Amino acid sequence: MSEIITTINGWAWGPVMLALLLGTGFYLSLGLRFLTVRKIPAAMGLLLKGRKGDGAGDISPFSALMTSLSATIGTGNIAGVATAVALGGPGALFWMWITALVGMATKYAEAVCAVKFREQDEKGNYSGGPMYYIRNGLHPRWHWLAYAFALFGSLAGFGIANTVQSNSVSQALNDAFTVPPLATGLVLMVLVGAVVLGGIKRIASVASYLVPIMAVSYILLSIVVILMNITAVPAALETIVTSAMSGSAAAGGFAGASVWAALRFGVARGIFSNEAGLGSAPIAHAAAKTNQPVQQGMIAMLGTFIDTLVVCTMTGLVIVIMDVLPTGVSGASLTSMAFGNALPGGEYIVTLGLCLFAFTTMIGWSFYGERCVVFLVGAKGVLPFRILWVLAIPVGTVVQLDMVWLIADTLNAFMAVPNLIALLLLGPLVFKLTREYFSSSDNER
Repeated sequence: MSEIITTINGWAWGPVMLALLLGTGFYLSLGLRFLTVRKIPAAMGLLLKGRKGDGAGDISPFSALMTSLSATIGTGNIAGVATAVALGGPGALFWMWITALVGMATKYAEAVCAVKFREQDEKGNYSGGPMYYIRNGLHPRWHWLAYAFALFGSLAGFGIANTVQSNSVSQALNDAFTVPPLATGLVLMVLVGAVVLGGIKRIASVASYLVPIMAVSYILLSIVVILMNITAVPAALETIVTSAMSGSAAAGGFAGASVWAALRFGVARGIFSNEAGLGSAPIAHAAAKTNQPVQQGMIAMLGTFIDTLVVCTMTGLVIVIMDVLPTGVSGASLTSMAFGNALPGGEYIVTLGLCLFAFTTMIGWSFYGERCVVFLVGAKGVLPFRILWVLAIPVGTVVQLDMVWLIADTLNAFMAVPNLIALLLLGPLVFKLTREYFSSSDNER
């Protein structure tokens, strides 16, 4: 089974997929004239003004971003970054940055299309995302892609955001406190179930409270470690860039993998972390209380900026600065070791952060999978999906980590293909809506 999945994964994340992901992001960046980089301050302003929302929808624009971030700021930021640099060398972090820069345009376009083509289900809840903008925005010949995305999306969550998260948490708690993995899974099952069964409004409420607290706390802890070792930062940055170009680390004694490994794992883990191109985040943004797709797109692109260019960078820098790669450890244990070596008790703080990150990812992604199920079978599938979601959590704690990561990576790729094809076809519409929005004197800034 492992060999079969490895083979499929190697094909799914081969040169064609990486070119499609980066190419789509670059195409959208060019078409938008790199608006996603230029308009970051304006997007921040929209986010602060949009805490309540002023249009049709279920949750505020701020809550939509927090729900999206709850799904993206997860084990990918702690375990995923560590796995990327362990398998691909420090240069993998460089390719995560590149993926994020073009991914901001991808995330922007996803949210614009999601709000533009969203619908209401029979219970009055807003549904949107790739399956809807494919069906409502493209010629019928492409509609099969909508069903393909919904199928893969309803399944992928059980890997990327359910079993992967519980597996990483159980590993971290077992390493730190020798907590039995199954016990961790059962506790997570109860906590996640209490939120998920309440639907999007409860999920958004919890995410809006937890995500800012946990993200800011983790960033501040990382900054403390970096400031304590500030003299090592220039060499660490040089190591990251050199490793990305040469395939081996310039310092630290770590014989890095090939340039291809750095690129492959950097892009794969970058996408796993920020989900730009997967088509998952626009499902949350489609529920925002707004009548302006471009405004929600600008808010959405901040998710990639915060997740990868800020949070993942913090993790990667600490790992490289503390020189823990030669130990051969990977995953969450590598990040815990780095922080533990930097600060007394640092590994326990990382363990707590990992638990919170994983918890919010589980609740955020449950909504994504649920909306995919609604697209396929209607609102009657919501309750059965939520029950299955909660029951699957303990399963992840007793599955081998490497196998879980491989399955999650593969399902990510299967989700991305229909979404990226749709974004390429809908790109001209995104450019048109953007031009119209910024042609107004009120919006030109």
